[in-house]
Formats: sequence, C-alpha cells, structure tokens
Amino acid sequence: MSCRDKPGQLINWFLRSLCVPRVLKLWSSRRPRTRRNLLLGTACAIYLGFLVSQVGRASVQHGGPAEKGPHRSWAALEAPYPEIPLDGTLAPPEAQGNGTTLQPNVVYITLRSKRSKPSNIRGTVKPKRRKKYAVAPRVQGPEALVGPSLRPQEAARAADAEAPGHVRGGNLAKAGERPWTWIRGPGARGGGADVQLPRARESNIRIYSESAPSWLSREDIGWMRLLADGAVVGLQPVRSRSGARLLVLEETARPSVPACGPSPCGLLKQPLDMSEVFAFHLDRILGLNRTLPSVSRKSEFIQDGLPCPFILWDSSLSPTSNETHSSVKLTWGTYQQLLKQKCWQNGRVPKPEWGCTEIHHHEWSKMALFDFLLQIYNRLDINCCGFRPRKEDACVQSGQRPKCDDQGAVALAHIVQRKQDPRHLVFIDNKGFFDRSEDNLNFKLLEGIKEFPESAVSVLKSQHLRQKLLQSLFLDKVYWESQGGRQGIEKLIDVVEQRAKILLTYINAHGAKVLPMNE
Repeated sequence: MSCRDKPGQLINWFLRSLCVPRVLKLWSSRRPRTRRNLLLGTACAIYLGFLVSQVGRASVQHGGPAEKGPHRSWAALEAPYPEIPLDGTLAPPEAQGNGTTLQPNVVYITLRSKRSKPSNIRGTVKPKRRKKYAVAPRVQGPEALVGPSLRPQEAARAADAEAPGHVRGGNLAKAGERPWTWIRGPGARGGGADVQLPRARESNIRIYSESAPSWLSREDIGWMRLLADGAVVGLQPVRSRSGARLLVLEETARPSVPACGPSPCGLLKQPLDMSEVFAFHLDRILGLNRTLPSVSRKSEFIQDGLPCPFILWDSSLSPTSNETHSSVKLTWGTYQQLLKQKCWQNGRVPKPEWGCTEIHHHEWSKMALFDFLLQIYNRLDINCCGFRPRKEDACVQSGQRPKCDDQGAVALAHIVQRKQDPRHLVFIDNKGFFDRSEDNLNFKLLEGIKEFPESAVSVLKSQHLRQKLLQSLFLDKVYWESQGGRQGIEKLIDVVEQRAKILLTYINAHGAKVLPMNE
C-alpha cells in the first residue's frame, strides 16, 4: 500500500476503535431498546458511508486494482524515477464530477537512455583522416615570381585554372583526393599546362583569412606581393647617399604599374632602414595613406643576405632637387607662415601675397603627426635642433648640428608631391627611431600645428592600435622574423603607444582641434 492510502487506513482504524466499545456499552445499558437501536443504526450508517467513499477514492486515484501486484513493483525497479515516464508521454488530466478537467501540476521530463559505447574503441572505430592541400604553382624558371596562391577546387572554379596534379616533383594520383588548383596571383608568370615545378616557394606575404585587413587596399596587397616575391631581372643605378639600389622586377601585364622603365622597380635600402616597413603599416592604419608600399626582403645584392626594406618606385612623383630631395623649396620660416595662412582649406583660394604653395594645409598636420610618432627628423628638422642627437644621426655626421642659430633659414627636405596631384604629399624616406627616450622627443615637429586629422586621432584613442599593428605586420613574413617575432614587434609597439599618449596629452594641453581631413 502506498503512502497515499495511509491516511484512510488511520481513519478507519480510529472509527473502529471508537465505535465498537460505544456500541457494546449502549447495548448493555438500561436505556430503552428503541433509542439504543436508533443510535446503533446511525453509527453503522455513518461508518458504511465512510467505507464507500474510501473505496471510490482509491479506485479513481490508482486506476483500479490492475496496477497492484508484481507488475507495479517490476516497473518501479526498471525506471530510475517512477513518477517520470521514459516514453515522453504525459498522463491525462483528472476528470471531475462536473465535467471539468483538473490540469496536472507535475512537469514531466523525458530522459534519454545512455548510449552504449563499444568495449574496444580503438579496434571498432576507424579514425577520420584529414586531407591536406599543398601549394603547387607553375612558373617557368627558378628565378620567376612565386606569387600565385592556391586554394581547394571550389575556390578555383571561378578562375577556370586547374593544376595538372604535380606536387614538388611528386604525384597526386591517389584516388578519391581532390586535384590541386592554381590561381594566378599579382605579378605571377604562368607557364603552360605541361610545366612542372620541382621546387615551390611560399609567398612572403601571408594572408590566412578570407580577406586582408581593411586598412590595406587591394592595390597595396598586390604591390606587397610583387615586391616580396617578384623576380629581379635587372639593376639600375641610382644616386643615393645611403647606398640604395634600384631593382627592376619582372614585367607584369598590369598597365598601371609605376615603372622606372618597361617594368616596375623597387628601391632596395640598407638593413638599418628597416623601420620604413613599420612606417608603411602605421600610415595605413592611421588612415593617412601617404607612404609608398614597402616590404622586407632578402636579396643577393646585400652582403650576408640580411633583410632590407624594399620600397615601390613611383615614377609619377615630381622631380626633386639634389640638395633637399624636395619638389617644393621651403624653409622653416616659410613653412611657419604657410601654417598661419591655412592655404586651400575649405576650398578657399589663397591670395598671391600669402606665398602659398599647391600643397593643402591639412597635409602638414598629417605629416607632423606621423613624424612625431616615429621621430622622423629628416623632413622638418634636418639639423637636429629639437632634440639631443647621437653620433650615428645624419645631422652629426654631416656637421649640420651647430646650424641651429638661424633656424628660419634652414631648408626643409623630402617634401614631395605627385605630378598629377600636387595638393597632397607623398611621405618618402620614412626612417624612424624607436630608441629615443621620452625626455628627448622632438616636439619641434609639432610647432605651428593647430589641427590634427580625426581619423588618426580616433585610432590612437581607441586602444586598438596594438592589435592592428600586430595583425598588419604579421603579413610580412621576413620583417616579422627579422624583428624577433611577436616579442620583438611588441617592443616597437610599446614605444609607439607611449608616444601616442604623449601626443594626445599635447593636443589637449594646447587646445588643438581634431578635424576630418578626408578631402
């Protein structure tokens, strides 16, 4: 008997114990028999009615006597929870005498049976083998550009190019494996369908996601691949104090290539100028877009094969003078006057007596911000008058350090424009210095600047500069490894982030304006 039957049993036992002695006492008393019989009949009627009600209640709750016996106990032993059905069904609601239904107040949960595991997994389950797809570009010679990127079959259907199935001299003749595909990359030189390449070289520009970072345009990625992987087919002399070499790259089918001849060229500088690669990525992240594409590359023209910065040669730049390497002749005094006149700002045509050049006023603000973060002094402070130089600095080696008395007559250097776009500057010779302490920063670079570009300042305030620099510099494999991997790159970013905080403090302290400069 369940716990729900115990209250009825207790009441039944109580009435029996109460009524039987009373009936015997009344029967043996001297009261009239009629009254005694009446009391006895009433008590028996009440007891009979109580028994009937108990039997009816038990039949409704238990569903009849069919559940009693061994069947009920076996079901209770089988199920871990007797009140919860394992088949996911719900018990029907209880019916009342007036036709209404009583909603159940029990929530039923379906329990799934545990999945039986094989006794020997190693012997019964065959592990799934992952297929790997290698890179097998096709070129004509060992010195040819290895710029094509390969993808699985689905990605190559749009390019309608399929590899014959050769891998570094091997063969993909196994049945069931998908053939490799070849997609022509920027500047790639493709061969015929029957050409095999026994030695394949991985691109030095590594992009593992579906798209490149948003601050790098498609043209930037194309030039980076060309500079990093393009085959060198010639060498042209160039007049340079730093010993830079102009390398002629393999001719491509792109008609818009800034060529130094029939083929595109790149300026290969010394290993000490490696900060130009960092400068290119910082320029793109800040939204300035004033530097030329630059990568790091190992070349046979450099002793010991050290990585060197390799910068795209742009023949559309305006001719420069031999003394200042500038397309516009400006002195420090004239430059300060131009900042006060705000030439070409808000579409205003300057007056002839203002002495304005064709360069827009906002260009000076962008250049000052960029030069301060990297501490580039070879444009606005070629005599190193705004900081304490070292023996290795160019101003000390050339003997220009004492010429700080008459700074207004000092000429600016490396101020370059494009022939078809004289309103905007092109930042060249962007060698930065990361080893300059905070108490020796060159604040002369910010002198006269009253406005700063909003795009660059917002990046400096967003706390995402480190993340973007890591993501962008990782693309250049040679540069990343030459700086000691992430640990070395993090040290360079620490310096730039600290200078960014100083620059933001300077902007707030001097009340400089932050304006959109996207004209």
